[in-house]
Amino acid sequence: MHFHKYQATGNDFIIIDTREENLVLEEKDIRLLCDRHFGIGSDGLIIFGNSDKADFSMQFFNPDGSGGMMCGNGGRSIVKFASDKGVISNSCSFIAPDGLHLATINNDIVSLKMVNPTLLQEFEDGFYINTGTSHFVVFENDLSKINIIEKGRALRYDKRFLAYNGCNVNFVEEISTNNLQIQTYERGVEDLTLACGTGICAAAITYSIKKSLPCGQNTVNIKAKGGDLQVKFIKHPDNTFTEVHLIGKATKVFEGEINISMK
Repeated sequence: MHFHKYQATGNDFIIIDTREENLVLEEKDIRLLCDRHFGIGSDGLIIFGNSDKADFSMQFFNPDGSGGMMCGNGGRSIVKFASDKGVISNSCSFIAPDGLHLATINNDIVSLKMVNPTLLQEFEDGFYINTGTSHFVVFENDLSKINIIEKGRALRYDKRFLAYNGCNVNFVEEISTNNLQIQTYERGVEDLTLACGTGICAAAITYSIKKSLPCGQNTVNIKAKGGDLQVKFIKHPDNTFTEVHLIGKATKVFEGEINISMK
């Protein structure tokens, strides 16, 4: 099986092009491919396919084999892949698990339009929000003083989120006005990742609520371990949000072939 490896702000993904072959992967195959010791190794696997409603389709799977959700950095990676393959020029549309997405690409910089976020609930200790997948966002004064993995794992399985099969957990610190740093404990990876696109969008949106940013166009800069990203969005008076764009670099790492038992 031929595969491609791409990364976006340190989030790395296996991309498999199925436009000319109907490929079915079982959960065990996905777990093996994503395993960093016995497989290729990645934060997720993406199926690149045909679509009669857009330029292409995207299916995303976590390293544990679970799917059905959106991945922002995976989306930026697949746009770069489509550009490299000549499927698109400088703009495109694609179908993902959470619906239709639009994107533009200029060299390696991809601006991906995300779905309009939904604030599910505000708790005393954080915000529960859906930006294509569910996230819990916690604002802290100093991330260096927190055991991120321990606290992230506890919140990921918090009883408040059991009905949603848990959630991703983001710990955010304000560096200066509209400049944040973030660390994310990702569901499905069950560990910290270098970046999480939907989590970064969740941080930007909840930050604008917490800090009462003005209505209209806003830009929040966010520093993850894997690099820097921007989130641009329009805030409305009722704390709803539209035109959410995740902006940052995506690049090819390598490609190759791997033998795997498949049905």
